[in-house]
Amino acid sequence: MSPRSSTRRWIGSEKNTGSYKAKLSKAEQKAFRSLMWEFRRNPQDLSEEKRAKLQGLFAKLPRLRSLYEIRVCFQQIFDTGADRRSALRSLTGLWLDILEHFPTMGSFIRMFEAWQEEILNYFEARQSSGPVEGIKNKARVIVKRANGLKSAGSLWSRLILDLNRGKDIVLHMIGQIRELVVSFRTIFAQACT
Repeated sequence: MSPRSSTRRWIGSEKNTGSYKAKLSKAEQKAFRSLMWEFRRNPQDLSEEKRAKLQGLFAKLPRLRSLYEIRVCFQQIFDTGADRRSALRSLTGLWLDILEHFPTMGSFIRMFEAWQEEILNYFEARQSSGPVEGIKNKARVIVKRANGLKSAGSLWSRLILDLNRGKDIVLHMIGQIRELVVSFRTIFAQACT
């Protein structure tokens, strides 16, 4: 279980959030989901309007503010952690805060303990498997959407297009079309003379 899915499941199962969402109309639930995207974004990337909406949400659900502050702290550790040792020290302090405010998140911390070496390896070279995981998830969505896409070539083409690399493919295909046109001209020129 990834840290993100563990946190997401906690948010979804939290009594306050669940009961709050249950009282909302469909339009209000959509607005709430939108705010939850803002909840996940970097605070510096938020406009004043989005910040104000988020503060309004925190006024209605005060426990979300604590969770938001923990999330921001978690992000700062990964953005600024100098090395494994300092990152582990910072993360340990964060785990204590989490357990104090959200004792039900013990499984999140146990997951970290199980994968501690692998997670702390990030601070050695700042490399992440995030891009690879993103591509893998994109491929999974394509296969589901195409009802079991059978051809590896078709899957590769869809991946390139979905990863905004369609421009490169189209340019490559235009080059192939030009080569075909030159070949056809040569064949037709010989046939017409």
